[in-house]
Amino acid sequence: MTEAGFETAETEHGPPRPAVPAEQEAREAELLERVVRSFDQCRDPRLKQLMGSLVKHLHAFLREVRLTEEEWAAAIGFLTEVGHITDDRRQEFVLLSDTLGASMQTVAINNEAYRDATEATVFGPFFVEGSPRIPIGGDMSFGATGEPCWVEGAVTGPDGAPLAGARIEVWKADEKGRYDVQYDDGRSAARAHLFTDERGRYSFWGITPTPYPIPHDGPVGRMLAAVGRSPYRASHLHFMVTAEGHRRLVTHIFVRGDELLDRDSVFGVKESLIKDFEKRAPGTPTPDGRRIEGAWSQVRFDIVLAPAGL
Repeated sequence: MTEAGFETAETEHGPPRPAVPAEQEAREAELLERVVRSFDQCRDPRLKQLMGSLVKHLHAFLREVRLTEEEWAAAIGFLTEVGHITDDRRQEFVLLSDTLGASMQTVAINNEAYRDATEATVFGPFFVEGSPRIPIGGDMSFGATGEPCWVEGAVTGPDGAPLAGARIEVWKADEKGRYDVQYDDGRSAARAHLFTDERGRYSFWGITPTPYPIPHDGPVGRMLAAVGRSPYRASHLHFMVTAEGHRRLVTHIFVRGDELLDRDSVFGVKESLIKDFEKRAPGTPTPDGRRIEGAWSQVRFDIVLAPAGL
């Protein structure tokens, strides 16, 4: 048993497991059938389907790897710790879902490709309701540290028609790789919302994305260490875009050239979301005439929303 509470079983790349006797196979199959039948009186067809399928897949896993009682106890202990560390500011279950690719798989299932609509990616654990509103051209950093970044673009439907009044939520980690909710002082920074103008255009000042690790001081972090994976996320900026009659879009944009693009810890990177964050030297005039002493960056992100109901 490792320090993280995980034990590797030699199955796929190790010696084959001994064949399971037919009598033992029958005993295990009979138990599975009894468990599945226990949901027969469920009045909700969808719930019955979900529970039956979950049990079948769970039992298939247990039987395939021949899980030991010690390993099962370790797994329960791990999930218990995930629950204990979760609170209204930290969602360890979301981190677990993200790092196992379950979040991205659910996103893929529920956001089928539609023409040239912008691709979705993971929501992440750091969105907060009630972000401050900023005007077009406003600053969403609210004192968060980092290199200034001018972000602009337009929101349209798949037919190219501009979507006026589309709501854009944006949120970001500071240059230390921390979101405002990870501080204990109640700050609200590097998050805001704004609305597109009559031509579907938007723009704002933010922070140039930099890589950062997901919280890895808990059970999910120890799981990643146990399997030799990095907790780091590729540099990104979060967006959530909504407009009447269109499918809600939750997505990021990523920085072209980031060495973490092919090993993002939550599998959130998609080629279409990798953008050119163009560096500007100190003293370079800004699009809105703002005076910036140091270097800054600029990126364009045009967003296409799919119709609702898809």
